[in-house]
Amino acid sequence: MTEQRDYRDTVFLPKTDFPMKAGLPQKEPGIQARWQQIDLYRRLREARAGREKFILHDGPPYANGDMHIGHALNHILKDMVCRTHNLLGMDAPYVPGWDCHGLPIEWKIEEQYRKQKKNKDEVPAKEFRAECRAYAQHWVDTQREQLKRLGIMGDWDNPYLTMDFQAEATIVAELMKFVDAGNLYRGAKPVMWSPVEKTALAEAEVEYEDIVSTQIDVAFEITESPIPELVGAHAVIWTTTPWTIPVNQAIAYGPEVYYLHFEASDNRRYFVAFDLVDEFLNRSGLTLKPSQFSSAELADAVGKVADNQVVGADLAGTVARHPMHHLGGFYATPRPFLAGDFVTTDSGTGLVHMAPDHGEDDFELCKAHGLEPQFAVDDAGLYRDDWLWLGGNDERRRSVINPNFNAPDGPICSDLHEAGALLAASADYQHSYPHSWRSKAKVIFRCTPQWFVPMDRPLAHLPALTRAEQRWENEGGDNTIDEEATAGSPSLRELALQAIADTRFVPEKGRNRIGSMVEGRPDWVLSRQRAWGVPITLFVRPDGSYLQDTAVNARIVAAIREQGVDAWEESRKAEFLGPDHNPDDYEMVFDILDVWFDSGCTHAFVLESGRWPDLRWPADLYLEGSDQHRGWFQSSLLQSCATRGRAPYDQILTHGFTMDAKGKKMSKSLGNTIDPLKVMETYGADIIRLWALSVDFTEDHRIGDEILKGVADQYRKLRNTFRYLLGALDGFDESERLAPGEMPELERYVLALLGELDAKLRQAVKDYDYNSYTRALIDFCNEDLSAFFFDIRKDSLYCDAADDPKRRAYRSVLDTLFHALVRYAAPVLVYTAEEVWGSRYPDGGSVHLNEWPELAEASADMARWANLRDLREQANEAIEPLRRDKVIRSSLEAELTVPADAVPEGFSDADLAELFITATVTRGQSGDVTVTKSSDHKCGRCWRLLPEVSEDGALCGRCEEVVREEVVGE
Repeated sequence: MTEQRDYRDTVFLPKTDFPMKAGLPQKEPGIQARWQQIDLYRRLREARAGREKFILHDGPPYANGDMHIGHALNHILKDMVCRTHNLLGMDAPYVPGWDCHGLPIEWKIEEQYRKQKKNKDEVPAKEFRAECRAYAQHWVDTQREQLKRLGIMGDWDNPYLTMDFQAEATIVAELMKFVDAGNLYRGAKPVMWSPVEKTALAEAEVEYEDIVSTQIDVAFEITESPIPELVGAHAVIWTTTPWTIPVNQAIAYGPEVYYLHFEASDNRRYFVAFDLVDEFLNRSGLTLKPSQFSSAELADAVGKVADNQVVGADLAGTVARHPMHHLGGFYATPRPFLAGDFVTTDSGTGLVHMAPDHGEDDFELCKAHGLEPQFAVDDAGLYRDDWLWLGGNDERRRSVINPNFNAPDGPICSDLHEAGALLAASADYQHSYPHSWRSKAKVIFRCTPQWFVPMDRPLAHLPALTRAEQRWENEGGDNTIDEEATAGSPSLRELALQAIADTRFVPEKGRNRIGSMVEGRPDWVLSRQRAWGVPITLFVRPDGSYLQDTAVNARIVAAIREQGVDAWEESRKAEFLGPDHNPDDYEMVFDILDVWFDSGCTHAFVLESGRWPDLRWPADLYLEGSDQHRGWFQSSLLQSCATRGRAPYDQILTHGFTMDAKGKKMSKSLGNTIDPLKVMETYGADIIRLWALSVDFTEDHRIGDEILKGVADQYRKLRNTFRYLLGALDGFDESERLAPGEMPELERYVLALLGELDAKLRQAVKDYDYNSYTRALIDFCNEDLSAFFFDIRKDSLYCDAADDPKRRAYRSVLDTLFHALVRYAAPVLVYTAEEVWGSRYPDGGSVHLNEWPELAEASADMARWANLRDLREQANEAIEPLRRDKVIRSSLEAELTVPADAVPEGFSDADLAELFITATVTRGQSGDVTVTKSSDHKCGRCWRLLPEVSEDGALCGRCEEVVREEVVGE
């Protein structure tokens, strides 16, 4: 046996400086700094100037606190949308923004005051607003840097802020469109009210939590009725809000409900819905008197109790008295029975006590019968100290949100018990109840004077209507429009529902979600009783009507554009009103606008103002979490429909919420939150991005340490794919390139696979299906390239002559793959793609300025190759046991026999051996793949076992020629 030579120096191994270890946390900030230095965003805008636009309008997060994982997911998705559309050659700018007004920020400043034992009301309003503005600016600056670190590309030097003077002026101008058209009215209605924060809340500022409440049954003695037998009986109402009994004004019944009057074991007669008698008896502990029908008869013998039954429709004219009637005054007024279609027999007693101050149904029904709210509960949730019942100096006895107020032994129940009206009370009723999103305190329904936009009145638009054609009806504070002038005009609800029908929703279920909310929502409450926000800049006359004067409006808008919301102050009253109006005839309104109106106007001052000339109205897409169907999606929809007649967007994309690894909601108290800032410190931003774009974000999804480790493993595989490409393409020159028609069939097949991937990714972009986009990219790299194409062709890359056509074809395909894959990956792995691009083209600019790859046509019999790959998989499965048992060390030592009928037409045995990476492949008649160890010798250079190799370590013919040419060449 001759001495073996080491041929490693003759093998063309991949060569690259691109490191296998990513080191993203250390490397990404430097890449980010370079983007900022070269002003990458502006360069991209210049490169795409004049192209078809795609406008994603950024929904403003609150400038309040560090970025959390929800922020990260949301902005990564937005970044993916813009980057993929820019990659497709469109002009897709991204202007980020922040919501800077409203309760969340104001509440934080008040918290600071409380720690310092300061009272907000004692601080000058301008000083307080300045602190709010500074607080918001701090968090804008903080979140901006955090989002930039996440790799989000946008106009970070020029974001939009709702607290910018220009933005505040535009919000006021948009409000004035409602005012000038008369599409605004002031009225008293029950709204969700936070006694802790002392303000009305929007539905989007409320969250629902399960609580346990006191449920009570209260007797109202019937004093008059067209049914004589009912006089003297006690109508029983059931409620879980005992605190509303002091403002009861009526009792509602169901017109089609059957009721029963009966005598109970306490010798009193009661009146309850027939279907709910047993439930009432169980709660109260009462029983039917033995002389009457039995409880069983109630269940199955309606005829036996017919004499004691009453149909609700016959109750009109029935009157009861309040249990506290002995107090006189308000409580001495009879309580009428009123028909209410909302009354059911699902629970309770089938009779509902009506408190128009504290319920929507209550308010509407009582208003229809001339019963007005009493405004007995103040903004802190206290009954007025002059209220006949529960008034006085003891705040604990007046506080409706005091934990003890509604208890069975609290003041309400104690007083009702003393009056002989409390039939049952137990603190065990579990139900869902609204809480303030910020303070976490329970909210109440409270009737207060507020400013509303009507949902169902025909919209009036200027200049179609002049102010002379409008009239003010002072009763109830309603602004009414001349019916003839508005004939045929749609209502805001109708316009909004049509806009929803015209909008594309991804996922589609979002359409029904927002549609059902708009269908059922009450009039839009615009006013808030706070300090930090855009004021409702109205002048109101003593009769309640408001001034409609375009010149006055223009002066107000100009002042706010110059000085911001601080310009709206009493000292400028005469200046704003001008020479045509007497200041003594008007009062200024100092309520502020619902912050959702602010954000609902962002389309106006961002897309239409001209400050961002790259943008245009309407937006192609709004993208937010599913909670924004009742928030920003809806406020933008209503504001735009009322002022422009359509939605400000063509499409809505909705994502779900991020849960912990077990599918639980994240909570600081549970300690299960994932901080994206810490994830970036550990893994890097590209790992968060890969996670966000790998999950099905349209549903609630999960994140956790193990999940992130799995994502990091996927990232390593993608990184290694790029590392291999860079190494294998070392020294590649255009003179090497072969056209697809000159390539072997395998290369043409891989190019065809790339074409299929390209089509999948394009469709995924159209569908906003980024989970499929990322999965297809990963699977192609792992399965089609690393485990198949690269594996097969490494022999040619390493061992063929540099000018061998097969090797040239392979490297030509690798170059095509590189340029395609680095572009496909760039929107996902923004830092890594830049590193990959710069490693090959140090002076080649940024990968993010490139456009979607243009692929050469390549065709292959895809079904034939799919069959071959199935057979290859069977071969690998057959080889694995021998490798595991160390019978063979690699597949190159295996001789295969495969079923002849399983081999696709056109492949020779030599082709199969190359594709399966084995010594030989022969065809047999058996239906199984069999494996034996080859007895041939191994080439000392390419390690293939071939008959032509005389002994282990000698060279095969190919390697001998390559080595000889290399020596000669030297």
